[in-house]
Amino acid sequence: MERSAGRSHRRRRRSRPVLGGTLAVVAAAALTVTGLVSTAQAADVNNAKNAGFESGLANWTCSGGSGAAVSSPVRSGTSALKATPAGHDNARCSQSVKVKPNSTYALSSWVQGGYAYLGVSGTGTTDVSTWTPGSSSWTKLSTSFRTGANTTSVTVYTHGWYGQAAYFADDVEVTGPDGGGGEEPGPVIPAAPAGLTAGATTTSSVALSWNAVSGATGYKVYRNGAQATTSTGTSATVTGLTADTAYQFSVSATNAAGESVKSAAISARTAKEGTGPGPGPAVPKHAVTGYWQNFNNGAAVQKLTDVPADYDIIAVSFADATPTPGQVTFNLDTAGLNGYTDAQFRADIKTKQAQGKNVIISIGGELGTVRVDNDASAAAFANSVYALMQDYGFNGVDIDLENGLNATYMTKALRQLSAKAGSGLVITMAPQTIDMQSTSGEYFKTALNIKDILTVVNMQYYNSGSMLGCDGKVYSQGSVDFLTALACIQLEGGLDPSQVGIGVPASTRGAGSGYVSPSIVNAALDCLTKGTNCGSFKPSKTYPSLRGAMTWSTNWDATAGFAWSKAVGPHVRSLP
Repeated sequence: MERSAGRSHRRRRRSRPVLGGTLAVVAAAALTVTGLVSTAQAADVNNAKNAGFESGLANWTCSGGSGAAVSSPVRSGTSALKATPAGHDNARCSQSVKVKPNSTYALSSWVQGGYAYLGVSGTGTTDVSTWTPGSSSWTKLSTSFRTGANTTSVTVYTHGWYGQAAYFADDVEVTGPDGGGGEEPGPVIPAAPAGLTAGATTTSSVALSWNAVSGATGYKVYRNGAQATTSTGTSATVTGLTADTAYQFSVSATNAAGESVKSAAISARTAKEGTGPGPGPAVPKHAVTGYWQNFNNGAAVQKLTDVPADYDIIAVSFADATPTPGQVTFNLDTAGLNGYTDAQFRADIKTKQAQGKNVIISIGGELGTVRVDNDASAAAFANSVYALMQDYGFNGVDIDLENGLNATYMTKALRQLSAKAGSGLVITMAPQTIDMQSTSGEYFKTALNIKDILTVVNMQYYNSGSMLGCDGKVYSQGSVDFLTALACIQLEGGLDPSQVGIGVPASTRGAGSGYVSPSIVNAALDCLTKGTNCGSFKPSKTYPSLRGAMTWSTNWDATAGFAWSKAVGPHVRSLP
């Protein structure tokens, strides 16, 4: 959804034995006499500087401001590169590296996310590169090159690809003879962390945060003196606790040199049983979902109570990522929402629920990056979302991750959340069109993995250009055929019709492309549920239990005089 109109891995030098006294002289003389004198070869070093982006973009240059150092995801240390292609810019980030002539170097980097390329130019011989079409976990790219007779520096670079998602890079290595710049010094044991505090608690978890420690690449969290979890950021959620129980927590900092002493301990108590939000209103057989904006981007600013009754599910957009991978929080934009207070917001959630509406928290959006790609981040996601449900009374969660999704671990996260929240949990998803073209896609796999607890998938039928329909033909966005032929892929790919909805912009200003009039949405709903008002594509059967429709956003709908909800809402309720 759119909001807007030095910790590199090194080869250590090994000390060489020193021959002492007369023995050393005799040995050297013997070698000289026999002509066997040879020059000792210095150990290879990593010639790249700021190879792990621990110092931001120092030593690196990224085209068009496309690069930034981020705290998640990281392969090691506390930072990595995120570079985002835009338009005709492929997000190229490069560094000039000193090398030795007539020498061989190994070039490598770990990458994640969208299409990622790694290469070197100016070698004086043959320039080389390698690439991967993208991955949801860290993947190593490796190649090698040899320098020419007069080559003293080369340009090492990474880049993505046009129209693809952002890529991440970490731990760049240019390993070979020292080119004159020397290798960056290794780490020393970090100091103990300070500022340890406890945040949100649930009946089984406590959220912790602390101040960053210079030189640290990770942290160990201790509960009652025993290690409970680890983190690469400055926060973590300790899980598996007993309700209404006090615990002692401390944290230490780590890097390749070792572990610091522990911080001063603090005490925190878990929540009592029975403090959760409880089951929410039942979602209607045919439902309309609308995203409510927690920010001002030129659309009409709304309170939750301003959202019309035509909306059955209101997705609050968006939760915010924390430095802990997978963990989210929520911060009401009171200033951007014209003074709308936290107390009013909480009261309005209850008001909407009393009217039979479900209010859920949306994760992601166009700019949101929440990485759930291992067991720890899956647990952090489930615990933090459930904590928000307990705190605000949200009825569930919406998954709108537009920067990559790992089906294995998102499935684990949502099942853990379901186990905490119970059968009343509402789970919606808003994948982009490309994410639902095949059942082998991570989004599609996630939806099928949680089919027994999934409420609805409202795919975004916009900002996508032309796509394949279930009949293998190409359809252009903005037509009845585009909506019906692409919905058919989900309907025939394993989702229940009650788990399929049509997601469209509420106005021409709500998305960059793909707006369709409400009459087109209604025609597509008729085609799929009743076999009437179809275009050139007509499904082989009808799906009377199709869930309904979704729009981005209730705010853009308000800006256009609620033309979308006034037309689509009653039509959805009239479906068979």
